[in-house]
Amino acid sequence: MQFARWLALEPVPFVPEVLLHQADDMQGLWEVVGGDQPPYWAFPWLGGQALARYLLDSGTVRGLRVLDLATGSGLVAVAAVLAGAESVLAVDVDPLAGEAVAANAAANDVDVPFLLEDLLDGPPPDVDVVLAGDVLYEQVMAGRVLRWLRSFHGQVLLGDPGRDYRPQAGLRPVASYDIPTTRELEGVAVKRTAVLAQPPS
Repeated sequence: MQFARWLALEPVPFVPEVLLHQADDMQGLWEVVGGDQPPYWAFPWLGGQALARYLLDSGTVRGLRVLDLATGSGLVAVAAVLAGAESVLAVDVDPLAGEAVAANAAANDVDVPFLLEDLLDGPPPDVDVVLAGDVLYEQVMAGRVLRWLRSFHGQVLLGDPGRDYRPQAGLRPVASYDIPTTRELEGVAVKRTAVLAQPPS
């Protein structure tokens, strides 16, 4: 994949069952990659780590059809496959995320199809579960995601470390974890991160 020399293949800190190509220097990689947004696909973000941990421990997606929205590195999608999902589709708007998902799926010896598309302006696809790790970090994005998720009639699981735009109602916590992180990414060494559920309607 592009920028491979910036990425080390290592176990995810809070989900060591999953290997991920990870960057140590976000700013340095961002300068090389360019663009308006950070290289979200190069890091195991807290919401994704919490969601991946929950999937592996709970077995909640076993036998189900799963969509991983804004997949980034594909961490959550890979965990869903390892947790026994019938099928998993990883979706993102960044073409480099597609490269990262392919590389990370191969590193974990799983198959994760990738779709390069913004799904938020259309109806949700025909799946049983939508997963979304750390998608509520920006106001406009959070509003679009939450409106779209409310239109989905299946199960929704969100991983969120207390981002500013997390709703105060409509989602119930099903798990929470104290996850080690870095001051560069989060400003703290450990952050409490929740898995939130929107039950099927």
